[in-house]
Amino acid sequence: MTTRERAMLHPNYSVDDRGHFCIGGVDSVMLAKKYGTPLYVLDEDAVRRNCRTYYSSVKKHFPPGSTAIYASKALSFKRIYPVINEEGLGADVASAGELYIAKSAGFPMEKILFHGNGKSEADIRFALECSIGCFVVDNREELDTLNRCAGEMGIRQKIQLRLTPGIDPHTFDAVNTGKIDSKFGTAIATGQAFSLTSYALTLRNLDLQGFHCHIGSQIFDDRPFCDAADIMLDYIATVRDKTGFTASVLNLGGGFAVRYTHDDPEISIEENIARLGSHIMDRCGELHIPVPAIILEPGRSIVADAGVTLYTVENVKTIEDYKNYVTVDGGMADNPRYALYRSPYTVLIANRAAANPDALYTIAGRCCESGDMIQEDVPLPAPQRGDIAAVLVTGAYNYSMASNYNWLCRPALVMLRGGTETLAIRHETFADLAACQL
Repeated sequence: MTTRERAMLHPNYSVDDRGHFCIGGVDSVMLAKKYGTPLYVLDEDAVRRNCRTYYSSVKKHFPPGSTAIYASKALSFKRIYPVINEEGLGADVASAGELYIAKSAGFPMEKILFHGNGKSEADIRFALECSIGCFVVDNREELDTLNRCAGEMGIRQKIQLRLTPGIDPHTFDAVNTGKIDSKFGTAIATGQAFSLTSYALTLRNLDLQGFHCHIGSQIFDDRPFCDAADIMLDYIATVRDKTGFTASVLNLGGGFAVRYTHDDPEISIEENIARLGSHIMDRCGELHIPVPAIILEPGRSIVADAGVTLYTVENVKTIEDYKNYVTVDGGMADNPRYALYRSPYTVLIANRAAANPDALYTIAGRCCESGDMIQEDVPLPAPQRGDIAAVLVTGAYNYSMASNYNWLCRPALVMLRGGTETLAIRHETFADLAACQL
């Protein structure tokens, strides 16, 4: 496969007549020179297209009241929230910090779901003060704290209970959260979920809407979601039969996959949603229960392919008969996913994106850590100092997982729309690094 062919991983990626890699029709080499590197680039038009796919598919194939909720943990910053809201999606947050950013961006609080297995009382009170739409409650202690705080504030708060259906979607263990043995949620198979549900129904300051599950990440087809829906709908029917309570909401979480390399299969989000919707309707008919409103929580599949990270090549080093190393001016501090999960990425030399590869190269980060790699054994045309390396499909879990390890400054983020760029997050400075130190 030629480098040019590898660059065409998603429709918003291209190579121009000069052989430069482009995202959203904008020359990435120009962006690197103008804003410096490392640099996150996010194609807003691609984000909007992905939002519209979910919005229209959910409206078409799921029952009334169903919606898609953007999983903020994938990429949370002020300018993303107006985009998500304008495209008709809600948002979930996994911390009070994410909630604060969403609120500061003017996102409607009634469209917020608050996730997390370790919410503090301060987190809970802040969310109640913000009048968020719904808490996704993880455990008994959270139920008690939320009920008490809501009562003290004169609020009857809508909630969903997070349950673990015991589904293994054959994905990475590190991002698999639907099995019985999980720090998230309460297991159905052990009977604890029913005890928690029965208890929640007795709490006067909480309004149980339904149930939530999340079976994992990078799921390429609808089958695992259908399996999870079966378990959750069976549970809804059991709860109705035993308590008289019928859930009006079933939240199936997120997890639809994104292509990181050409080895990943192409998928149709709409076709998956259509098959899932049909399956849910049929199963509800078999169980003789009303079809609940369905919620999906896409994160990665909204922003991942909209993003690219640009680096400057600093050094090229060859260990004869072993490996070629290319050191760039970023690394695990701005993208820890390879160090954490061995996550695959497509890497290009952006200023020579039409050139064919001549050898395999390992992209090494600049951190003082032997595991600081971006990708190993990547086919590239011989890199040179000063080249611009582009790592594709980095819109999700890169900026949001970035750190200041080795006291490196976190990169800027530029948003593109209609061929025009806007600086959305500036580069951190050394002064920023020291700002909180007394």
